[in-house]
Amino acid sequence: MNRQAQAAVMFLLGAALLHAGTTGLYLRYVKAGLQPLLLASGAVLIAAAVATVWYERRHARAAHGTGEGPEEAHAHSHPEPRISWLLVLPLLSLILVAPPALGSYSALRSGTALKQPYGYGKLSTSDPVPLSVVDYASRAAYGHGGSLHGRPVRVTGFLALDRGGAPYLVRMALNCCAADAQPVKIALTGELPPVLRPDAWLEVTGTYRPGLMRDPVNNGPIPYLKVVSARPVPTPHDPYDETWNN
Repeated sequence: MNRQAQAAVMFLLGAALLHAGTTGLYLRYVKAGLQPLLLASGAVLIAAAVATVWYERRHARAAHGTGEGPEEAHAHSHPEPRISWLLVLPLLSLILVAPPALGSYSALRSGTALKQPYGYGKLSTSDPVPLSVVDYASRAAYGHGGSLHGRPVRVTGFLALDRGGAPYLVRMALNCCAADAQPVKIALTGELPPVLRPDAWLEVTGTYRPGLMRDPVNNGPIPYLKVVSARPVPTPHDPYDETWNN
């Protein structure tokens, strides 16, 4: 790979990163808080590509001014190692492959990642109370539902069914990127829809139900939610739970 080809690949990769960062495609790979770093990386790659082209043209003009022929100019050039072509792989993956968000297949093969929070924020005065899967699960499992008694809640997640057909409302939580995504699960009881389709996104309205079940994968706690109503909703713009590190 010569310098011009390297510059072209860097420019295209930088442009692909900027495209992913400005269109929301990046949310399939990393959490929303990393968008500024992703955009900065794309800008740096484009700047490096432009600088490489400028340097090569300047070097060519200098060689022409000293009367060097093509053989002499070639002798001064330093082609990059062939391994540099590996830069094309992430470029092709960004352009050609837009992976779907992790769903029920991954969720049922990983134990719940629910962990005890340092504290709980004040609940909204809305009726029902909008909560994330992580927020409801942590309040129900570790707060023993103390802040949830008598309050209808509204939670959105995707549906997962275990081998026995038991339904869970799930959201994948990120520490950094999709590679470390882990599920947080809520066991559903009550007025469930007649047809349950794995990976379908549901907005569930219900009430806290005491008790916990244990995740068969890692024995982690899974709280219950008694469903009053449920309706299908489109996949959210950001399918991963953003309250994980709050």
